[in-house]
Amino acid sequence: MLQKKRIGFIGSGNMGEALVSGLVLSKATQPENIFCADIDPELLAAIKDKYHVNVTQSNLEVIQQSDIVVYATKPQILGMVLKETAPALDESKLIISIAAGVPLAAIAIGLQKKLRMIRAMPNICAFVKESATAIAAGEYVLENDVAEARAIFNSVGKTVFIHENVLMDAFTGLSGSGPAYIFTIVDAMADAGVKMGLSRKDALFLSSQTVLGSARMLLESKEHPGQLKDRVASPGGTAIAGIHTLEQGGLRTTLINAVESATKRSRELGELMVKDFIKINENESNGK
Repeated sequence: MLQKKRIGFIGSGNMGEALVSGLVLSKATQPENIFCADIDPELLAAIKDKYHVNVTQSNLEVIQQSDIVVYATKPQILGMVLKETAPALDESKLIISIAAGVPLAAIAIGLQKKLRMIRAMPNICAFVKESATAIAAGEYVLENDVAEARAIFNSVGKTVFIHENVLMDAFTGLSGSGPAYIFTIVDAMADAGVKMGLSRKDALFLSSQTVLGSARMLLESKEHPGQLKDRVASPGGTAIAGIHTLEQGGLRTTLINAVESATKRSRELGELMVKDFIKINENESNGK
């Protein structure tokens, strides 16, 4: 699907490189069809040497060369980058933003054009090709645009299509922020193993492998987690004793509250981004 598409990255930092790596290693497209821009020449040189893609410090050059343009900059500078690059964009190009917390409404304000736009949010697990990525489409996308976006992000994991205005913040609270919850749980389980006499190295390995195996079993068996839990928790056994303690400690409620808090914070940040982009446009109109 992407073999004949030229894909450009505005910003080639950690997440940008993760996507380049996924596209190249999965052979979703050829290195000569990938164009990367960044202000850091050393970073670009390393990416070129590693993946044999095209690199430049010019954002406009990447846009001119690309059919699909992925904005992979930090949210704080996205407004300025959109202003710089907007004149080079037209309806022939698919625009994808992975800037965390920036809704399509803000991007539309920044570009001031009716363009084919998609917002995508991969999570940190893209670095090991196990990202859960949400994809939301703007008003003017074409029939194949979502499929092409999914092909890009499927190279670093799995994707779901959602309605941005309703569910993107919920995705952020669950899967965008979720790895941090899991890392905290793994760390706590490793601490418990050390308390019970295991070495730190063994405790951390066992905790991590347990989470990995449990997740794979859930995905491959397609059983409800409650059913799998019951298969482990035999009557009067160790697992049910542990689960009782987790419930006493409010683990389930705490995780639900964590997702809710992160969702609300994502919504707040999105609203602030819209206001900031409006202010940028107003200042430019007033010649400030």
